Amino acid sequence: MRVLFEFLKFLVQNKKFWLIPSVIVVVLFGGLIVLSQGSVVAPFIYTIF
Repeated sequence: MRVLFEFLKFLVQNKKFWLIPSVIVVVLFGGLIVLSQGSVVAPFIYTIF
């Protein structure tokens, strides 16, 4: 969590607000990959991509 807060502070201080949507997309895809490991939903997620 500390790394996340440091990164957000960096974005605000350097006015890099355009990076926020990219970070959100990467986090969502990462969460999707973690949730699909060994899950019953995994075959359905793989058909989306």
